[in-house]
Amino acid sequence: MNISNPQSTSPRESAAQRLGHGIARIRAWQAQRPHSIAWLVAIAAILFLMALPIATTLWLAVSPKENIWPHLMRTVLPGSLMQTLALMAGAGVLTLVTGTAAAWLVTMYRFPGRALADRLLVIPLAMPTYIVAYCYVELLDYAGPVQSGLRALFGWQSARDYWFPEIRSLYGAIFVMASVLYPYVYLSARASFVQQSVCALEVARTLGRTPLATLWAVALPLARPALAAGLALVLMECLNDLGAVQYLGVQTLSQSIYATWLQRSNLGGAAQLATVMLVLIVLMLSAERWARGGAKVHHTTGRYRSIPFEDLTGWRGLLAGFLAVLPFVIGFVLPFLQLARHAVVYAGAGLERGFFQAAGNSLMLAAISSFVAVALALVVGYSRRIDPNRLTQLAARASGLGYAIPGTVLALGLLIPLASFDNAVDAALKSTIGISTGLLISGTMMALVLAYAVRFLAVALGSIESGLDRISPSLDAAARALGETALSTLRRVHLPMLLPALGAAALLVFVDSMKELPATLLLRPFNFETLATHVYSFAALEQFEEAALGALAIVVSGLVPVLLLHTAVAGGRAGSRRGTRNDVD
Repeated sequence: MNISNPQSTSPRESAAQRLGHGIARIRAWQAQRPHSIAWLVAIAAILFLMALPIATTLWLAVSPKENIWPHLMRTVLPGSLMQTLALMAGAGVLTLVTGTAAAWLVTMYRFPGRALADRLLVIPLAMPTYIVAYCYVELLDYAGPVQSGLRALFGWQSARDYWFPEIRSLYGAIFVMASVLYPYVYLSARASFVQQSVCALEVARTLGRTPLATLWAVALPLARPALAAGLALVLMECLNDLGAVQYLGVQTLSQSIYATWLQRSNLGGAAQLATVMLVLIVLMLSAERWARGGAKVHHTTGRYRSIPFEDLTGWRGLLAGFLAVLPFVIGFVLPFLQLARHAVVYAGAGLERGFFQAAGNSLMLAAISSFVAVALALVVGYSRRIDPNRLTQLAARASGLGYAIPGTVLALGLLIPLASFDNAVDAALKSTIGISTGLLISGTMMALVLAYAVRFLAVALGSIESGLDRISPSLDAAARALGETALSTLRRVHLPMLLPALGAAALLVFVDSMKELPATLLLRPFNFETLATHVYSFAALEQFEEAALGALAIVVSGLVPVLLLHTAVAGGRAGSRRGTRNDVD
């Protein structure tokens, strides 16, 4: 009689048993989970998509085909790094001072036109920095109306007869950046000042502090987290900018990456410069966290009172009104008037030079990108709601990193993997069925959609998470108790309630996609023009006036989202029964 030994199974049977045990464990784990594993798979795919540009950039930097890093270290990097840091420092200081001062003036004082100034101060965000740079060069250059008027007024014959600040310079770039980007700080500071405790401010005043001393000793320390967040956005925009600094002759890291890649045809060198920029981003985000210091400010009472405004009348009120709207005039009115003048004078030429095709491409690209970004953000936000594990938390944080990545770095990090994928599919189909697919993603509009979705996912996620936070968790529990799955709950319960948040998210992504320039320049298909590249191309040829109509279309498209953003961020005090009436109007 043969007695089988369980330890003497064949290797094949042992492998099959191990596979069966593994499948059983996976099924048992999945059965214990309250939701489908498909949500985790989707989150993992989004995380992979967010990490792909950074990983590719680092890989290109450490394994270049031609290592020119020593040359870049000697010639390109020192100047580019210094110019970038100087631009960030100058624009950061100006925006911090302008935005904070304007927010304190509007929040704590009552003067003629205060409510209007509060809304006007955010409008410069609708102006892309490169368009403002083009407009101010037109205004302030030697042949522009300002210098021409001065020469006619004082009888000067040439530039040697007088001194005038050069707009095509680092100082000009700082001025342009600050004039457009200060609303980031203004909105953050305004929201913080509105929410601060009136008691703390009144105690400072009763102890003999002047309004300025109260700002310095009480309001600014309490607003430090908000100011740090607004300033971080300003600095990221300075890092990302390409069109303005290129036109103004400032050699920043973004411009150096563009030149090394396209003009010197060295992808590895561009990746090495991009790695330096990534290091700057990490340091900047770390500094922003340190500046916030984990500070959390909250009220200890459920009772709220209106802010005790100080009335400014007479010449003081007029001066306050003038100072309040001055940033708006510099950041929006003067460039807009220049755009409008050119758009009217050169309307015929502007319409004939590809305006409609560029506008159609921009609208189509922005619409598709907003849909994709909102869909991805909805997956991240809803997954975090139904299963708040480490993976979903990481995905939510990684989405913010996409917005921090400059467009030049994003394009560099996406181009190689997309091209490799296209080549692999083409080679596989050629070897099997003899068909060449060519470029499926890289060099097509799909690459631009992917880049926009990665870059603006954080914009959509913020709005969607805000909407989800307003939906009671009891609705989820009730739906699950009635037999609904996570997907059907999303479709039948959450989506109808999220329509306003989804619309706001899509609108914000749409406008950002309309304005995006660096990634579009580097990833667009051949002979594919958007309004941003259309304006950039004419400005590069010193024919900006013929593209003024396209620039005006970009600006107008951004006005509504900016005003909606102001309403959302600078709303009323918590506990106020009438919203923003007492604290904004």
